[in-house]
Amino acid sequence: MEKGFTLIELLIVIGILAILATTVVLVLNPAQILAETRDTQRVSDLGTVQSAIGLMLATDATIPTFVAGPLCTVAGCAAGAPLACGGFTLTPCAVNTIRLVNGTGWVGIDLEGTSGGSSLSALPFDPTNNTTFYYGYAGDNTNKTYEINARLESVKLRVNMQNDGGDDNTCTTFLEATCWYEIGTDSALNL
Repeated sequence: MEKGFTLIELLIVIGILAILATTVVLVLNPAQILAETRDTQRVSDLGTVQSAIGLMLATDATIPTFVAGPLCTVAGCAAGAPLACGGFTLTPCAVNTIRLVNGTGWVGIDLEGTSGGSSLSALPFDPTNNTTFYYGYAGDNTNKTYEINARLESVKLRVNMQNDGGDDNTCTTFLEATCWYEIGTDSALNL
């Protein structure tokens, strides 16, 4: 008698494997995992910029100028027409200089004033960096406060845009001009 599997047995095993693979894909949802990964990067990037600003304020003997902004990382920001930028309007900027840490990049604070130099070699870009997902900055030189913004996309993390203490938390579709993840030193984050 020959040993082996019958065609029916093989088809049953293949069917069970197909069902398991489909279940894993549906449960894990790779698109959401990638969106969560990008959102984690966004939150980390904004935290890093906030830490660099805090370090600069703690070590710089002179109080820097906080450029009013708004400034942002939108890839097409040199297109000529003003763009919406984190809930405010952006004056067109030059893409090739937007990552500079000398106050002319998308963060309008000169981080090179930090004792020992800037803790950042270049300002971060949003992982997607398009007209929907980008980083924004606004500053208030009179009060020496600032706000940095990003839009989050994953279902799990985008609720943080409503609960961050900022004023841009009106989120129905999570893509409105009034829906941003905001951090900074401005009270009510309403720059």
